[in-house]
Amino acid sequence: MSKPRPLADRFWEKVQKTETCWLWTGTMPEHGYGAIYRSRQVGKGRMAAHRVAYEMFRGPIPHGLTIDHLCRNRRCVNPDHLEAVSLAVNVMRGEGACAKFARQSTCRRGHPYVVGSWRTQIDAKGRTGRRCRLCHRITNKAARERKVASR
Repeated sequence: MSKPRPLADRFWEKVQKTETCWLWTGTMPEHGYGAIYRSRQVGKGRMAAHRVAYEMFRGPIPHGLTIDHLCRNRRCVNPDHLEAVSLAVNVMRGEGACAKFARQSTCRRGHPYVVGSWRTQIDAKGRTGRRCRLCHRITNKAARERKVASR
């Protein structure tokens, strides 16, 4: 039985350095992040390549933190582009629906979202959202006026 090759050796043969990012050329599972198989001594299964890079250059990932790609490139394993942050910070830095929604500073009609200007609302499907109090008043007033006019 042959001795397994060190993780670092296997890691570096799958990295293509560019001027900015270090691109992972190895296994790319469906979620878009590079993956590398751990040796049998460490444990079975695969580990995210960017997490391996972080640990190789920066040390262990602090408990409860996740690794954020500052360059927004999931294939990148450049440790200068990786930062250990909480999951909430990582999500809010992203381009997902939750992050975009949370970054909104105004409602659809342009009213600013400031403390007290909106309320939390749960729709019929159980989704939580914000409702502008001023828009709600405008909508209700228009509905009342239509009702009065139709009599």
